[in-house]
Amino acid sequence: MNLGTENRKKTTAALVLAGLAVVFVGYRIISPLGGSQAAVNTPLPAVSPPPRTVAPSGPASRRSTSGKKTAAQPSLDPTLRLGLLQSTEDSQYSGNGRNIFRAEVEIPKPIAPPITPNKNVANTPPPPPPPPPINLKFFGFASKPGEPKRIFLSQGEDVFIAGEGDIVDRRYKVVQIGPSYVTIQDVLTNNTQQIPLTQG
Repeated sequence: MNLGTENRKKTTAALVLAGLAVVFVGYRIISPLGGSQAAVNTPLPAVSPPPRTVAPSGPASRRSTSGKKTAAQPSLDPTLRLGLLQSTEDSQYSGNGRNIFRAEVEIPKPIAPPITPNKNVANTPPPPPPPPPINLKFFGFASKPGEPKRIFLSQGEDVFIAGEGDIVDRRYKVVQIGPSYVTIQDVLTNNTQQIPLTQG
């Protein structure tokens, strides 16, 4: 009979241990979920926003009583403040004149000293203009055997026949007749030129 009571005690102890194991395992499974839910439901501490600073607008508010500009206070306020933008537009750039948008350095050009007239040089008049060219064309001979040499000269549409010493167009004197040129003198300007024989 002792055997039955020993078995009953062992069985009861085993059942109690099994129940404790089930409770322990159930607690381990449920406790992480319960812990995360508790963490989710816990309210966060309230963070108060920084105090909002409103910059007064207008030119009078940007200057203090001493006449100096007041520095803008840093703020996290995202609103657009037109007064501060206007103050930056009114500022003038006072640099050394260098273009800040170019990488290379601009070398200033040297200023040439003013040219002073030399007092030692005499004021000579300009040279006279060259004489106008003689616009006659020599284009052939008109001589017959036994007669002195004569030539054909043209000026525009006018054609002249002349020998040595003759004056053509009341202005040009035939000085010399050569085999491939003729020497003509302008009697008004004393200009003498050699006119070559033109073919065609």
